[in-house]
Amino acid sequence: MSILVDKSTRLVVQGITGRDGAFHAGQMLAYGTKVVGGVTPGKGGGKTDDGVPIFDSMMDAVEETGANASVIYVPASFASDAICEAADAGVGLVVCITEGIPVNDMVRILPYVRERGTVLIGPNSPGIISPGKAKVGIMPGHIHIEGPVGVVSRSGTLTYEIVDHLSKNGIGQSTCIGIGGDPVVGTNLLDALDYFADDAETEAVVLIGEIGGSDEEDAADKFKNGYPKKIAAFIAGRTAPPGKRMGHAGAIVTGGTGTAAEKIEAFEAAGIEVARTPAGIVEAVSRIME
Repeated sequence: MSILVDKSTRLVVQGITGRDGAFHAGQMLAYGTKVVGGVTPGKGGGKTDDGVPIFDSMMDAVEETGANASVIYVPASFASDAICEAADAGVGLVVCITEGIPVNDMVRILPYVRERGTVLIGPNSPGIISPGKAKVGIMPGHIHIEGPVGVVSRSGTLTYEIVDHLSKNGIGQSTCIGIGGDPVVGTNLLDALDYFADDAETEAVVLIGEIGGSDEEDAADKFKNGYPKKIAAFIAGRTAPPGKRMGHAGAIVTGGTGTAAEKIEAFEAAGIEVARTPAGIVEAVSRIME
């Protein structure tokens, strides 16, 4: 099984005629994802070079194609409106790749999206992939193999590195989800853990965290209080200086909290296996699945 995306996913690409949207639409099609349409206002009625029909609005796209998911590659100044447009059109899943969306915009639109029952991944997310079923976003499909380990991460590139280590050692993945590195995201680590908890074929979860915020500590509490899956973790930013943002808008240690050491301590106190390096996650996963 998988979470959120599978072979039944029917995807619309918002911003499909832009450079990134066009390229990644082709990559998702090549992987086997059902890309049923794209949206670029003013260019409706045409088709992409891959034969994907283009619509002027999400409402038109959903009505014509029966789409149930969208992925957003539009500029930051328009991305929050694109998220709301997708939610209004009734799709159940929106994946926002766009980075640089103002935090105030996200605070404003998140209640709107949730009221409509739409799951939002991102912004500033690499997307989600269920190996052998569907890929939505920018994750490189060739490094993933099918298997029983779910992966949830705050970092895109660390996801790729750790998945590559897992796959090369024969540890396949059920679903890999990049929640995004911004301070305000639609799906957080705890939400993703809940999705994996309900997936019968996910036997264990790899959690890739980083400095900033308290999601990792909250995840440790969830595990300590009876989370049904085994967890192995890696925390990035052990050498990050306090007060300096590292890579992501959400990766900043403030007020003496949110450090890598605190997160690692919380995991270890809860009985979660913690890898000290990305490559070490292979041994950590092997131990919890013995």
